[in-house]
Amino acid sequence: MRRKLRKANIAIGQTDKKLAHIYFNLKVHKLEIQVRPIVASINAPARQISSFLDQLLTPIYNYVTKDITFINSIDLIRKLKDYTEKDYLTSITLFVTFDVADLYTIIPRDGDIAALGRFCQKYSANGKIGNLKIDTIIKLASVVLDTNTFAYKNKYYRQIKGGAMSSPFTMILANTYILEWEQKLIQHQNRHHEIYGRYIDDVFMTTNLTKEELLQQLNETMKTDPNIKITITINQALEHLDASIENNNGQLETTIYHKSAWEPHILPYESDHSRHIHANIIYTMLVRAACLCSTVEDFDMERLSAEMILLVNGYPPKFIQKHMKNFFIQHDAMNVWTELDGETYEQLHTTLLYKPIRRENKSKVQTNGHLIQNRRNYKHKDQIYLHYTFENGPLLNFKKEYRRMWEKFYVYPS
Repeated sequence: MRRKLRKANIAIGQTDKKLAHIYFNLKVHKLEIQVRPIVASINAPARQISSFLDQLLTPIYNYVTKDITFINSIDLIRKLKDYTEKDYLTSITLFVTFDVADLYTIIPRDGDIAALGRFCQKYSANGKIGNLKIDTIIKLASVVLDTNTFAYKNKYYRQIKGGAMSSPFTMILANTYILEWEQKLIQHQNRHHEIYGRYIDDVFMTTNLTKEELLQQLNETMKTDPNIKITITINQALEHLDASIENNNGQLETTIYHKSAWEPHILPYESDHSRHIHANIIYTMLVRAACLCSTVEDFDMERLSAEMILLVNGYPPKFIQKHMKNFFIQHDAMNVWTELDGETYEQLHTTLLYKPIRRENKSKVQTNGHLIQNRRNYKHKDQIYLHYTFENGPLLNFKKEYRRMWEKFYVYPS
């Protein structure tokens, strides 16, 4: 086993390993008091193995499930817009959401290992993934699960179901298990040209069945695995992730959903960050609003809300107006700001909605099925870029002083 780990570039050390401990994070987005247990396992014995399995298997999972996975709410709105343009949205279409309770801790040990094995077998090449045999991957996964141990109040515990929330491998383990469970739902949705997508443990679906017919189908799915419990919401208007979605008599209407516990805190203007960081916050707020809001009126309300949030956090009015104006000039949409022009806004909304996001640009899959990472091609590799504020204060002469020190201590005479 050690030889195989060394071959996979995993170094096994003994001096820096520590027993994991558990702590609890408050779920600040919930109105009622709830906590999330986190096992701090950064120096745990199997941490490197967990990270390795995550890096090995997650790209494969992401590729094979790209059509049924929501990257974020923008991805959800994009799929809903496509669904609407194909005339699948009718006046009776219902939206459905459900979340899987305690996803990381509900899965029985035998069930998750078996599901992982079937996933690896299905997407392996000549019985291998990377340079490891499936049997080796399963043994490594068992090592990670067998060492799910932690200390709490001077007592020693071992987790016997699911995986630790902080372990990198836990998500791919849970995902492969849920992927099998949801197959019948996915196939049903595909046959009827309906949407099915999941973001971690939150599922969104569309349906033109009656509410009773849909509940019957979901109940039959739940019976296939008693370990999985779901909470279901069915309506023509609901919230999913940070998007509010409504079927208004066959017309799709979307806007930003602000949770009840949400508070308007962003990076303060007084923080010691470069000014381009604060400018990027304004740009990002407007992009998010333009992607999620289906009408120019909703977009303008979000823009006004963004202005108030920026003012509360100390952003000068001139700074706000300057960078908001830059946003509209950059996208050739000034009359959206000045006149609330609906036609121009629709173009802005569509352009930004379908602009590839960072994760979509992160990796490509070659035609032979091997996943490769895109690497950024940096120009001017011989230059160092430093970001700093220099309007006033002690950094005013930074550039001149940096040049002097560079020439004195680093530049070769030749």
